[in-house]
Amino acid sequence: MAACGGPRPPALLLLLLLLLPGGCGASLPPEPPEPPEPPPPSPELQQPLPESAVQQPTVLLAIIARNAAHTLPHALGCIERLHYPKSRIALWAATDHNIDNTTAILREWLRNVQNLYHDVEWRPMEDPPSYPEEIGPKHWPSSRFTHVMKLRQAALRAAREKWSDYILFIDADNLLTNPQTLNLMIAENKTLVAPMLESRSLYSNFWCGITPQGYYKRTLDYPLIREWKRTGCFAVPMIHSTFLIDLRKEASTKLMFYPPHQDYTWSFDDIMVFAFSSRQAGIQMFVCNREHYGFLPMPLKSHQTLQEETENFVHTLIEAMIDRPPIEPSQYVSVPPKNPDKMGFDEIFMINLKRRKDRRDRMLRTLYEQEIAVKIVEAVDGKALNTSQLKALSIDMLPGYRDPYSSRPLTRGEIGCFLSHYYIWKEVVNRELEKTLVIEDDVRFEHQFKRKLMKLMDDIEQAQLDWELIYIGRKRMQVQEPEKAVPNVMNLVEADYSYWTLGYAISFQGAQKLIGAEPFSKMLPVDEFLPVMYNKHPVAKYMEYYETRDLKAFSAEPLLVYPTHYTGQPGYLSDTETSTIWDNETVSTDWDRTHSWKSRQQGKIHSEAQNKDALPSQSSLNVPSSRDEL
Repeated sequence: MAACGGPRPPALLLLLLLLLPGGCGASLPPEPPEPPEPPPPSPELQQPLPESAVQQPTVLLAIIARNAAHTLPHALGCIERLHYPKSRIALWAATDHNIDNTTAILREWLRNVQNLYHDVEWRPMEDPPSYPEEIGPKHWPSSRFTHVMKLRQAALRAAREKWSDYILFIDADNLLTNPQTLNLMIAENKTLVAPMLESRSLYSNFWCGITPQGYYKRTLDYPLIREWKRTGCFAVPMIHSTFLIDLRKEASTKLMFYPPHQDYTWSFDDIMVFAFSSRQAGIQMFVCNREHYGFLPMPLKSHQTLQEETENFVHTLIEAMIDRPPIEPSQYVSVPPKNPDKMGFDEIFMINLKRRKDRRDRMLRTLYEQEIAVKIVEAVDGKALNTSQLKALSIDMLPGYRDPYSSRPLTRGEIGCFLSHYYIWKEVVNRELEKTLVIEDDVRFEHQFKRKLMKLMDDIEQAQLDWELIYIGRKRMQVQEPEKAVPNVMNLVEADYSYWTLGYAISFQGAQKLIGAEPFSKMLPVDEFLPVMYNKHPVAKYMEYYETRDLKAFSAEPLLVYPTHYTGQPGYLSDTETSTIWDNETVSTDWDRTHSWKSRQQGKIHSEAQNKDALPSQSSLNVPSSRDEL
């Protein structure tokens, strides 16, 4: 029977306690001493090398091209110039249903760059040259949408199979002129993101609104983003043409181009199908406009031709050159030379100040792209004129002349401008040139400039119109009433009071009349002189000094050339108004910064004063299709 205090310890345990050093009363062993400090490293011991940087993500770049021989050299050149390691980029290219040289250009490029890039996949389809249902190369039947969606899906599948981190889709007519575009889009850390691309209108590669049926919807936000009045990266319901997908994001596995989602009921269109897929996957699309990234042309209508598309793309190239360097074609493809001509004129003169090499270079490249041949005329530099030279030419200002807005007298820059045009008129007479075009070096050209001007001149010839001066670029000053349309010639009006000499056609007889007026002794700015000569100047006392004022003057409507810059815009510079007073070279002027109404953009012409009678009626062919709205 155990005692009330509890059970006794077992005998074996008691024996072990007795055997311990010190017996039952022994204390626990002392703590071990601290380890000694390690000796300092030997000087001979090698220091560890720093770790290398992480490689940039891998990207599959997908290009799908059809009938793109006119765009590919420049689009591929932009791809080559992207500041991104080519060893981290795989190329995936497909082409089909071509009636031009697209296949040969892509094959040549891929062959020449294949050793620069990580990998190349090439998927050409030579035949057939067209889809059975299409009415032309710009028509989009459902079979074409299906084929494009299948190709995009194949590219997406290839990127996933290669374990690419990203896939970048670029349309074959999109121009990524900012070499940092790919880096900048990756840095946004979005699953679906597009760089905002520019065109000659508000058209771009995104939508801000979408209807319940999946079509484009106008919004107040769109122009604010498109015109950089708001900058950043914006959530939008649609991006297209050029965009980046982050394949590392889990949700990206749900994205599909083909087949359409089982719940898809919108119009059968590749970008609408993909936008729906993005929405169903819970992925937000973004467009970024933090910088200028590049350009894209306006979409054409289904009835238009490849020649019209070529002209459309050329206009994209020349618009891009206004404030930026030319977009050079790829160095790895053969580009056929262009064949400039004079558009049916006996001569085309381009006026340029020798010290304005930047303008000369831009204009020559712009004209070459349009296949227009010109003769450069070295302008008379007003800043270099001195008083003795003016006396030698017997130049005197028209008595009482004052600029209508600033009340200043004539400037030497304006005298230089007048002389530049006058010497061209002299050459026209001396060479007996029947039909001459004169353009200044600070103009931008209307879309299809060459085609439109040649048609206008042909129509004038067919109508046997007796003309002596035809403005193709001007600032219309009389905006209260419409100008009189010319019978039997569309897009031509009788010119009223106008400013600017940006561009005009002049006949032999017209040049004779201008020289015969003997303007040196009663000089005023050349763009004031011309309205005097066709009797449309609002200041009657100016016209009293010129007895014969019967110059037959007309104007293209709408105009075919415009200034590259207006007052207040970045890049604006006037050599005529920033000058010195004509008879006192010590008095400088800077009128363009404060009073230059001449150089300001054309004010809005009241609807009742618009030259509607000179315009063709709007046909159903001019109504944009739903595809054009994309």
